[in-house]
This record gives sequence, structure tokens and C-alpha cells, in this order.
Amino acid sequence: MPTEILMPALSPTMEEGTLAKWLVKEGDTVSSGDLLAEIETDKATMEFEAVDEGIVGKILIEEGSEGVKVNTPIAVLLEEGESADDIDSSTAPKQGDADSHAEPATPKAETSPAKGYGDDGGAAQQKSSGDGEAAASGSPAPKGRDGGRIFASPLARRIAADKGLDLSRIEGSGPNGRIVKADVENAKPGAQPAAEKAAEAPKGDAGKAPVAEPAAPGVQADAICKMYADREFEEVKLDGMRRTIAARLTEAKQTIPHFYLRRDIRLDALLKFRSQLNKQLESRGVKLSVNDFIIKASALALQAVPDANAVWAGDRVLKLKPSDVAVAVAIEGGLFTPVLRDAEARTLSSLSAQMKDLAKRARDKKLAPHEYQGGSFAISNLGMFGIDNFDAVINPPHGAILAVGAGVKKPVVNDAGEIEVATVMSVTLSVDHRVIDGALGAELLKQIAEALENPMMMLA
Repeated sequence: MPTEILMPALSPTMEEGTLAKWLVKEGDTVSSGDLLAEIETDKATMEFEAVDEGIVGKILIEEGSEGVKVNTPIAVLLEEGESADDIDSSTAPKQGDADSHAEPATPKAETSPAKGYGDDGGAAQQKSSGDGEAAASGSPAPKGRDGGRIFASPLARRIAADKGLDLSRIEGSGPNGRIVKADVENAKPGAQPAAEKAAEAPKGDAGKAPVAEPAAPGVQADAICKMYADREFEEVKLDGMRRTIAARLTEAKQTIPHFYLRRDIRLDALLKFRSQLNKQLESRGVKLSVNDFIIKASALALQAVPDANAVWAGDRVLKLKPSDVAVAVAIEGGLFTPVLRDAEARTLSSLSAQMKDLAKRARDKKLAPHEYQGGSFAISNLGMFGIDNFDAVINPPHGAILAVGAGVKKPVVNDAGEIEVATVMSVTLSVDHRVIDGALGAELLKQIAEALENPMMMLA
């Protein structure tokens, strides 16, 4: 029976993407592991591959199509002996019909980061939502007791059939309630159906007046365009990255109670120490930047103040053990925040090499999702652009972000009460008050400043 290939979810937050390029054409024979297409998300262009073998019977979404929703059928795969005549209207839905139970092909990052990096071992291949290891199946979707379709991955259906389990009695943990492999394996015979659970749930809110949805913010785009109708302008279409940045930063400023802590940090000792280290490391081709020291100082500070090494998780706070530090990297049209994991345990030269690699691949949009997701703390450095100081917006779910300004020569009063010239860098720590209180944030910033003003401490 023909098998639908669905638009894969290449990251936990992906809702839609651009089908940039097909790497196969109708009539091609593909095997498990063969590359099928290139998908553009808001952050990167990634390849995804087939999980089953067959013949590409029909391509449903043309390359270059934007805004293709996750789980939308994009192609149909035929088994041996089948032909295009076997594809009927129900097997080949139109774009936007994501009401399918077929399993998407497994996406794979264009790059191949080293194994062992990130939560999934750093493998370039990324699993889409649901059971990424399951082959797509064209078997009809099972029906619930009310006659409605039950959404379950092909592998979950097969395991349920082998174990004699009723899928209508299993609650799915996958996207949109889809039943996946783990749900079936953990299910107990005779489990109470999810629908019955919902019916028995307490109705404490019954009788309350419905809460009105807030009106859409802002003025409609066409109204704004009319305002400037008599002026010459160029309309710039928003790509996925720009839309995501706008949505996340709006969410951050509307929902995160920011407060700001500012401090000047003397860099003279650090600049001298850095110069000496770079001379010694020159033969190895290593050149440390001030930003490398800031990353290391932040990582050590998070260890010294473990209560600040935390993220907001909606109804709880998660305190991290390692120091996973994100660093903002400006690229054309937006920015990435690649994450340096376990930064507290890394040498300065190791952090420097990895940061250069991540920054380069960020600008080429070649980062895999696990390389720019996660972390508890971020650094945004605009000092190289001559900015003295600024306030950065927290990147949720991080607990804080450090805004770094330029190091400039200023007159300062030394411990002896004398005026001297020093190189001073202004920093601002933006803090999520739900996660970190004022005194705790102040202690974190103090630890960062002490490490930078006494750089030998970072080698201890």
C-alpha cells in the first residue's frame, strides 16, 4: 500500500519549514538511508533521509514551497509491484492536510558534528517527532470507540498488534497526542482510555465565564502600508528566522520579568595575561580572544553560584549541574546562539577552537539543532562594534544573559586613592526574576568580574 512521506520536525519548536530542494524525482528507487530532500527551518538547511525502501510514486509539494506545516504529506512512496495508479485521493492529500498517521522520514543535518557532543551524542542525524526508528507504514489508521481516528506511529501499531493491546486505551505522548513506541511498550493491558480519563477529570472550572481571548496586537500590515503609500520604500519579506526571532523576543519581553545589574570590570590584568598566553600558544596556531575568557569566567561563575545555573520551565525551575553557555553570533538576517556545553571543564584553547567552529557554521547556517538549543546562560558581546553598554533580552528558557560592551580607557581611582588610566569594560546582566533574585544575580556577576580581573584563577 502506498506510504506517505511527511514533512519532518527538525527541532522541538519547528512548526513549518521550506521544502528547499528535492534530491529525488518521481520514479526514482530509494533505499533506507538515501537522502530525499533539503528542508530549510528558521535556523538551518538540513537534509532528511528515507527510513524505508520503495519507489517515489508522487511528489506532492514542489521544491521552493514555503510554510509547509510539520506532518504535511510531501510525497508518496510505492512498494514493489505498486504503481502510480494505486495512489488515490485519500493517499495523496493536499498541502496543509497534516491529519496523517504515516511516519516521516528521518531528518539529517547537512554537517556531521563530532560524536559525543550534545544530548544525542552529536550524531548529525536528527530524529523527527514520533518514532524516528520506525519505517513508514501505509496500513489504515485504527479507529477509536467513537469512530474517530487514533493517531499512532506504524511501529507503535505493530507492537500493539503483537502484544494484543487496544490502542484506544493508550494515551499518546507524541506530537498532538500521537501514540509512539514508548507508549505501547509501557502500556499495561486494560489501561483506562484517555477519553475516559478526561471525562472523569474534576470540573472545578465548570460554570465559570469563559475568558475572552486578547485581541491581536498591533495594526494590520495593510493599514501600515497605506500610511506610507506616498513614500518610496522596499518591502522586505520575513523569512523563517526573522519570524522566529520576532516571536521569541516578543514572548521574552512580555512574559519574563527582567531586571538588570550593571558593573564595570577592569581588563588590564586580563589583556596582559592574554598577550602572554597567545605568544606561548602561537606555535600551536591558537589565538585567544577576550570573549573566550568571558565564556570561561561565566562558566566558572555558574559553578560557584549553582542556584543561578538554572532555567525557567513553566511550573518549575531546573537547576543544571554543568555550565552550558550560549553565545550570540550575528549572521545575515538574524542571529544564532550556539551552546558550549560543559564549558567549566574545558580549557581556554578548547573553548576558543570550538567557538570559532560554531560561529563559522552558524554564519553558513550549518548548525544542527542540538548545537544551538539548551544552555542556562547566554553572552551577547557587542564590544567589537564599539558599543559601550547595552541591555540584552533574555533568550527563554535561560535564567540570565550577559551583555558585554567595549573595553575603553578611562580614568579610575586605584586602591591608593590615586587617579590612573585603566581599560574598563561595562557589562549588564539581564536576569529572569522568576529564577534568580537580586542578591543571587549580584553574586553571579561578582564572580564573573573577579575571574576576569584575576585571570590566573581560570587556570586553577
